[in-house]
Amino acid sequence: MYLLNLYFISGLILLIFSLLSLITGNYLFYKDLSVFYEYEFFSLNSSELVMVLLFDWMSMFFIGVVFMISSMVVFYSQSYMYMDINKNRFLILVLLFVMSMMFMIISPNLISILLGWDGLGLVSYCLVIYYQNVKSYNAGMITILSNRVGDAAILMAIAWMINYGSWNFYFYQIYMKNDLYMYIIGILVILAGITKSAQIPFSSWLPAAMAAPTPVSALVHSSTLVTAGVYLLIRFSVLLEDSILFKMLMFLGMLTMFMSGLGANFEFDLKKIIALSTLSQLGLMMTILGAGFSNLAFFHLLTHAFFKSLLFLCAGVLIHSFKDTQDIRNMGNIIKFMPMVSTYFNISNLALCGAPFLAGFYSKDLILEIMFLSNLNIISLFFCFFSTGLTVSYSFRLLYWSFFSNFKLYSLFNLHDEDSVMNKSMFMLMLMSVMVGSLLMWLIMPVMYMIYIPLNLKLLVLNVIFMGLIFSYLFIYVYKLKNWGIWFSLSSFAGSMWFLPMISTYGVNFLVLKGGMLMKKSLDFGWLENLLFVNISSNLIGASGVMQKFHMNFIKIYLMIFVMWIFMLMIMIMI
Repeated sequence: MYLLNLYFISGLILLIFSLLSLITGNYLFYKDLSVFYEYEFFSLNSSELVMVLLFDWMSMFFIGVVFMISSMVVFYSQSYMYMDINKNRFLILVLLFVMSMMFMIISPNLISILLGWDGLGLVSYCLVIYYQNVKSYNAGMITILSNRVGDAAILMAIAWMINYGSWNFYFYQIYMKNDLYMYIIGILVILAGITKSAQIPFSSWLPAAMAAPTPVSALVHSSTLVTAGVYLLIRFSVLLEDSILFKMLMFLGMLTMFMSGLGANFEFDLKKIIALSTLSQLGLMMTILGAGFSNLAFFHLLTHAFFKSLLFLCAGVLIHSFKDTQDIRNMGNIIKFMPMVSTYFNISNLALCGAPFLAGFYSKDLILEIMFLSNLNIISLFFCFFSTGLTVSYSFRLLYWSFFSNFKLYSLFNLHDEDSVMNKSMFMLMLMSVMVGSLLMWLIMPVMYMIYIPLNLKLLVLNVIFMGLIFSYLFIYVYKLKNWGIWFSLSSFAGSMWFLPMISTYGVNFLVLKGGMLMKKSLDFGWLENLLFVNISSNLIGASGVMQKFHMNFIKIYLMIFVMWIFMLMIMIMI
């Protein structure tokens, strides 16, 4: 009972902080204020150690969203983790995770950002290995080692920022922009951003991180770990917006969006499908950020957070209901037995697809229309719109398998009643998934801009949604043909994330492991064994045998030693 109260109190405190942050952010936005809080620890000659915190509308809105989703996740975990032995440890880890994210958001200083950045990496590792089995350990290793690449890039950027006299990058971006060496910081920051936000070629850790408990997945994939990279690049957008580096970022974002959308259509693990949809939306954020619209990327980041966390919380209820199975082929006809969860799941899925007047519509539709007004080539437009169609395709495929397909015998014994504690958290997120798109649009964009494009382009987004429905039917139909030759030839490359998991694990350490085995064979099991170990051991055995004889207490040995000493004394006297 004490622990349940602890969960409730933690969630309530987070919710109060969330509302305060959103109100403060609104005030700062309309007054056009940015507040810097600087605390000096000590000063020695001309060097000073200071801590700078930045409070502007962007950081306060983001903290408000993070805290609100965290509070719902903590309320939800009160029921989800009820039977877990270490539920107090789980709560502490989640709160540490949220604090690290908050620290990273309000820091305009590269060193204090690194503290929050590394805190996210370390606590995420602890959460991914929470269930303590081999699969979780492997997933935790690929997660933390992929993120270490970005951490190293931040450290190198810190070293290079010494040239500018301070690590408060927020004040120096205009001056750095005119610098010849701007590209060095730019490359390092983009490297850090794409590793944390899992863009190609670092995408493989994101689906692997699904080994964590589902409430953590809801938190990680909506507003914390994976969005940290996007947020960092939004903060550096003043420095990079006109450079070729942002065009490269845009290209990586498009590739990631296409790859993950295609892979999700071949996946049958419920949580991995939703993880790949996160990857797809991150690709969209990176694409529009690379096109130079950082406010739009931030807008989509906030709207995406709500419906993606709701999707994961609904998935958690389904996994509990089916006794921890995650294969969507074992589910079926849930809509008859779990109507509330089905409603929440459908609303969040439609918001993800960009259905009109839900949260995702306001940001996705705006992004896709802005793409027409940007100076983009036809391949870029094709990637963006085709990937949007793939989003609709895997969403409706997921709905078909889990909610509308025939009732499976497996699900007959496993359905349980809907949980009231979980339902309350999901209801709050469902309301936000419906309303937050229009609310944020009125708050962040008080002045409306006219996007004037022809009618056929205006309707293209809706046409793409209908195209996605046709694709989803095709993917379901091809699988139901039971022609495994066709299915495997399609899914071997597209469904395995273009072999990225294999490349980033076995591909990286294959040569090292092979070299280690050769060294072991040639040295430990080869000539070194005979030259050193066998030789030394045989000599030592012989020498110890001789020494052993001196300890036998035989009279002849004592006499022999006496004669030897007399002989040596005689020689010394003669010399």
